[in-house]
Amino acid sequence: MSEETRKFFDALERHGHERLLKKTNGTIRFDLEHDHEIDHWFVEIREGAVRVSQQSSDADTVIRSDNALFDRMARGEVKPLPAWLRNEITTEGELRFLVLLERLFAPPPGARHPRIAARDRGRQG
Repeated sequence: MSEETRKFFDALERHGHERLLKKTNGTIRFDLEHDHEIDHWFVEIREGAVRVSQQSSDADTVIRSDNALFDRMARGEVKPLPAWLRNEITTEGELRFLVLLERLFAPPPGARHPRIAARDRGRQG
């Protein structure tokens, strides 16, 4: 597995509670392919509390991707939902978790919050 992937899941585990997921309950298993192998990452969300392990358990949603694409998602270069629409990742189970994943991944490089962008535009004018 790549260092980028490990860092993403380690940070998710260390963070522990994700405020943006406080009304979410469920499980997601990521099956990440590389070098003819599959790494499994299991994410459990209970009212915003996030736990991560490397088990291959049944989950509400299973997301399959190659590790290189997942690394790009972890860096914010690719978003999960558009990747799914392009058939770059596949899912089984509850699609709502794919939409919720947008909240867990980094924003695109150079992205700014809309309020900050509006404030900066106001200062220029």
